Amino acid sequence: MPIIHANELPMWEKRVDSGVHFMLGNYALVEGALSAGCDFFGGYPITPANEISERMSQRLPQVGGKFMQGEDELCSIYACAGAALAGGKVMTATASAGYNYMQEGLGYCYTVEAPVVVADVQRCRGENYASQADVYQMRYGASGDYEAIVVCPSSVQELYDYAIWAFNLAEKYRNPVIIMSETTIALMRERLDIPKAENIELFNRKYTTLPPDKYRPFAAPEFGCPDMAPLAKGYHTIYSLNPHNEEGSIDWDPDEFERLYHRVCGKIRENADDICRTEKFMMDDADCAIVAYGSEVRPSIEAAQMAREKGVKLGVLKLCNVWPVPEKALRELAVSVGKIFAVEMNNGKYVNEIARCAEGKCPVLPVTKNRGLAHTSREIFEAVMEGVKAK
Repeated sequence: MPIIHANELPMWEKRVDSGVHFMLGNYALVEGALSAGCDFFGGYPITPANEISERMSQRLPQVGGKFMQGEDELCSIYACAGAALAGGKVMTATASAGYNYMQEGLGYCYTVEAPVVVADVQRCRGENYASQADVYQMRYGASGDYEAIVVCPSSVQELYDYAIWAFNLAEKYRNPVIIMSETTIALMRERLDIPKAENIELFNRKYTTLPPDKYRPFAAPEFGCPDMAPLAKGYHTIYSLNPHNEEGSIDWDPDEFERLYHRVCGKIRENADDICRTEKFMMDDADCAIVAYGSEVRPSIEAAQMAREKGVKLGVLKLCNVWPVPEKALRELAVSVGKIFAVEMNNGKYVNEIARCAEGKCPVLPVTKNRGLAHTSREIFEAVMEGVKAK
C-alpha cells in the first residue's frame, strides 16, 4: 500500500494548518479531511452538518479541490462515487434524515468498492438534539451484502484525527467509511492540535501496473482489494451495481455472484483486527466496566472516577469504531469483569452486539437515554451503582 506524508500533498501548506486552535467540531472534521488529501466534496445542506459544507466550500478551492452542492443527498453520494472512481479522495456529509436518502447510492459504493468517506452528524429525528440512534443504520441501511467501517470520534480533536483515519481506511480497503459524528461534538468548540504535515501518515490507493489489455478491474486475492485504474490512460472499466465478474461485466453466474460478495465482505471481516481500535481507562483492576462510544465516552470516564471514590472498581472500554465490531476486545472484557454496562444515547441498540460478544460470560446491562441529551456523568454513575447492587 503506497504510504506518503501530508507534506507530499499538492498545496500542503494550505491544507495542513499546523498549530493550536479553538475550533468547532464540524470545522475540525473538515480540517482533518483536508489534511488527509480530500479534493472533492459533494453534499446537500442539512443541520447539524451545515458547517461542514460551509467550510468545505471555502477551504477546498484554496487547495485546488472541487466543491459541489447537489440537488439532494442521492445526487451528492453518486457524485462522490464518480469522483472517487475517477481518482479523487472524496467526502460527503449529512445528518440522520439525509443519511436515509443516501442509502441507494451508498449501496452502489459498497458494490463497486468506491473509497468514499461519509460523515453522519446524528440528530434526533428532525430536530438538532443529541442522538446515537443511527448506529444500526450505519451498518445495515443499504441493500445487499457488504461490511461497514464506522469510526466514532468522542471529541473535537478526534473529529480531526478520525477524519484522517477514515480516509486511510477507505483508501486501504476500497470501502466506504462512515464517520459517526453527533450533534453534541459537532457543534462543540474545543482545543484542537493540528500536527506538522510531515508527521501525518497517509495511505493512497494502489493503482494497477498492468497494461489496459491485461487489466481486470475486480481481480483480487480472496480477501483483497483490486487495484484501481488511472483515469484517462486507456483503461475501460464498467462499475455496475449488479453482480459482476472480474472484468466488471454483469454476470449472474452463481459462482461469480458468490465469489464477488465473499471477497467484498471478507476483505473487512478478515482484517477486523487491523481496523478495530479500542482504548482502556482504569481497567487494570476493574471488577466491572462501562463500554461506550462517541460523546458518551467522557461522561462515562467521569462516572468511573466517581464510582471509584465510592469503592467500586469501575473501568471504561472506549470503542473507537463500532463496525466492524471489535469482537476480540469485547470477548476479552467479558471474561475479565463481573458486569458490563453498555452506555448509549438511544433506546438500546449496540448493547445487543456487546451481549453477543460476551457469550454469557458476564451480564451486560443497558444504560440508555433517548431524550435528545447526552448522559451526564451523574446519571451514568447512578445507573452503574444500581446495577452493581442488583443480583
